[in-house]
Amino acid sequence: MRKRVLSGMRPSGKLHLGHYIGVLANWKKLQEENDCFFFAADWHALTTEYDNTGIIRESVEDMIVDWMASGIDPKKATLFVQSHVPEHAELHLLLSMITPLSWLERNPTYKEQLKEITTRDLHTYGFLGYPVLMASDIIMYDASLVPVGIDQLPHLELTREIARRFNFLYRETFVIPDAQLTETPKLMGTDNRKMSKSYGNAILLSDTADEVWAKVRPMVTDPARQRRTDKGNPEICNVFSYHKIFSDEDTVGKVDLGCRSAGIGCIECKKLMFERMEKVLKPIREERARIVESGISVRDILDEGTEKAKKVAAAKLTEVRDAVRI
Repeated sequence: MRKRVLSGMRPSGKLHLGHYIGVLANWKKLQEENDCFFFAADWHALTTEYDNTGIIRESVEDMIVDWMASGIDPKKATLFVQSHVPEHAELHLLLSMITPLSWLERNPTYKEQLKEITTRDLHTYGFLGYPVLMASDIIMYDASLVPVGIDQLPHLELTREIARRFNFLYRETFVIPDAQLTETPKLMGTDNRKMSKSYGNAILLSDTADEVWAKVRPMVTDPARQRRTDKGNPEICNVFSYHKIFSDEDTVGKVDLGCRSAGIGCIECKKLMFERMEKVLKPIREERARIVESGISVRDILDEGTEKAKKVAAAKLTEVRDAVRI
């Protein structure tokens, strides 16, 4: 039986390799056997980019091109823009009336980002309440599966609590969604920090091969390997972590042994990793170019998907209004 799957991505700049490994590769599998709704979460992007809104509109269509180049098929999944379905906002409002403030304040991501993001003021109502908007996104479509990483489980549990509270206060209206855990390896940036465009350590899906190599070549390896003859420890090398993701077992074994015995140099190791990574990136790059050159209208694809999403959302909101008796 096909299940309803809901997931979104914030349009706040160009997508990078971490987005592909962590999200898009999984979406591509899910769309084959499920009824998938994937959306551009532009309202969510406003929670942190409220003073830089131009980048949101600019990024939407570019992001969808990257989705399609990565294998997301508009004929197999419904692609839409969050803000073009105003029912999300109305359901967010209704859910906010029943969501205890303490539930939001204990959100671990809220606490972490207040500490980590110091370049803008996040002490806003919208940022505190974004989990309520996220809950409305999910339960609006009766999604039974939500693909998340293990670090995102607290977010989904909050959605489940909100849905259960609504069903208890009024009547059984919403499906309680389950997590579809994505077992994806953690891909760090080229400087071994979290991959992020703001850190300048991201390999973009739209990068050329030359641009990718220019980012790979200076990657830091085991600091103990000062000379070609020095033996190293691949387990503390960021380049080796990429090999584990992109290389086959034989290559991983060769690099592991070669690093520990000084049988392989760091540049040779990086070239091997780059070649294996290009097997993933090159088809995406070529498909991206084909989509852009073909004149395919991303706007038409989004309009069609948004209309389908609106029909589902409108029907659910009719149920919600009837349950609340307004």
